[in-house]
Order: sequence, then C-alpha cells, then structure tokens
Amino acid sequence: MTESLGFLLSDTARLLRRRFDERARSSGASVAQWRMLKTLHRHPGLNQGQLAEQLEVEPITACRMIDRLEEAGFVERRRDPADRRAWRIHLTDKADPVLDDLQELAGVMIEDALQGLSSAQREQLVGSLEAIRANLNNVQEGKEAANG
Repeated sequence: MTESLGFLLSDTARLLRRRFDERARSSGASVAQWRMLKTLHRHPGLNQGQLAEQLEVEPITACRMIDRLEEAGFVERRRDPADRRAWRIHLTDKADPVLDDLQELAGVMIEDALQGLSSAQREQLVGSLEAIRANLNNVQEGKEAANG
C-alpha cells in the first residue's frame, strides 16, 4: 500500500503538471512560471530566497525565473525597507489577466481530471489530500522543533 500510494500520488501530480504545461504553453507561461505567479499572488512581496524555498528550486533558478517574468512585465523587484541588500518580488497589474487565464485553464483541466467522480467523491478526495498534507506538515514541524 505504501509504495503504490506514493507512486500513485507522484504519478498523478506529474501528469497534472504535464497536462497543465501543455495547455499553458499557448498563453506563453510554463508551469514553473505559473507556480511563481500563483505563489506571489498568495504571498506578495516574498524575496528570492523565500520564493525558491516555496517552489523547491535553487535560488539561482528562482532568480532566472524572476528575470524572465520581470522582462515580460509580470513582476517587479522592490527594495526591502528592512534590508537594503534584499529585493521583494511583487506582481504587476499586467500579471492579473495572465493569472485569470491560467486559473480558468487549470479549472478546465481539473474538471477533465475529475470526470466521472461525484460531488461527494470529489469532496472526499480533497478532504483526504488535505489531511495527508496536514499530517506531513505536522511531521516536518515536529522534526524542526526537535532540531531547533
């Protein structure tokens, strides 16, 4: 059960990312760029290191992604008022329609993926995944507290 559940979750996430990437390319955004835009939408003003941590990429990779999004006009760097050496990353107004388009695209893709599941099954799936995520976060927080 353990090996098959882990594989199933990983493979499903991989397929979701692949399908989304295929659909998102028409808008000019990659999954990585979409994730960065969405992360900044949820947490405006993160610095490069925090973004890299949230996205689970190396800081240099996050920097390159920020550079590309800044060149496209979707994000801007602003000085951190508390630390002159640091920059905070913020979305620009130009990112709003892209986020809207990608959100709609994601909704259609999720609807396709959940085809054939009843409302109750969908709610149960989401509830189960949220419980698993919470359990895993609690395990990590417990390790960090023990090492702290």
